Amino acid sequence: MSAADGIAQAKPVLLTGASGALGSMLATELAERGWGLVLTDIRPFPGPLPLGARFAQVDLCDRAAVLEVARGCSTIVHFGGVSTERPFEEVLGPNIAGLFHVYEAARAAKARVIFASSNHAIGFHERTSVLDADCELRPDTYYGLSKAYGELMGRLYWYKHGVESISIRIGSGFPEPKDRRMLSSWLSYADLARLTVAGLQAEDVGCELIWGSSNNSRTWWRRDSRERIGWAPQDSADEYSEALGSIVSNDVVAERYQGGHLCARDYSRPSFPPAHSGDDSMDEGKNRT
Repeated sequence: MSAADGIAQAKPVLLTGASGALGSMLATELAERGWGLVLTDIRPFPGPLPLGARFAQVDLCDRAAVLEVARGCSTIVHFGGVSTERPFEEVLGPNIAGLFHVYEAARAAKARVIFASSNHAIGFHERTSVLDADCELRPDTYYGLSKAYGELMGRLYWYKHGVESISIRIGSGFPEPKDRRMLSSWLSYADLARLTVAGLQAEDVGCELIWGSSNNSRTWWRRDSRERIGWAPQDSADEYSEALGSIVSNDVVAERYQGGHLCARDYSRPSFPPAHSGDDSMDEGKNRT
């Protein structure tokens, strides 16, 4: 549904986290496609507002404010909250209570939620494994734990309240991949924009989860709900493989796990889990190709 299609939107889309890198990109892309937008963030919007959009500075921890800004919206595209690892107390408010406020607002407005989850919800799977979307949650940080919570919140609100949701388990959302890990996990801005639009347009999505990665031949991820919403990635990190294939860290923890450097952050085990401990040996039998 775009301006070119000539389809007017009766209800606007609420985009949280609109002042962040991904949020501001989506604000521009969605506005250019003709979507009416309500933008919100705890910080001011970085630059002129996209055409037809309005901005409200809102703290996700303020339940009343979140309920009010979502009033009359058709979909909440939720990219707000802490976007990387922080102390638990800093994650708790925006990513736990704030996520609850978003789903309560969606329930009140009868709106769909498109939730920016993260690969860090499953970061402690090893890079030797190829995972389906229903793999075991293995968060690698408090941040990743909050994203696993968000995915489960979507299930709760679907089964208990009928709130539709799409969780996008984002890999590495950057204009270009930066290292060897991103040859597997990269999600281009254009693919993310197309995925979000597909989530807005799709009918009767229920509660679905999609791997947020481009068409990378080295991917660790497969089998999700992308066909249900009509999305397929068009970009690929493969063209960067020659330049980035040798760019690795010296951290053995970061290089072993899919979550990379966030797995290594504050890692205090004296050694890796032993082989055949029930970690990725089970995944390999079930999911590897």
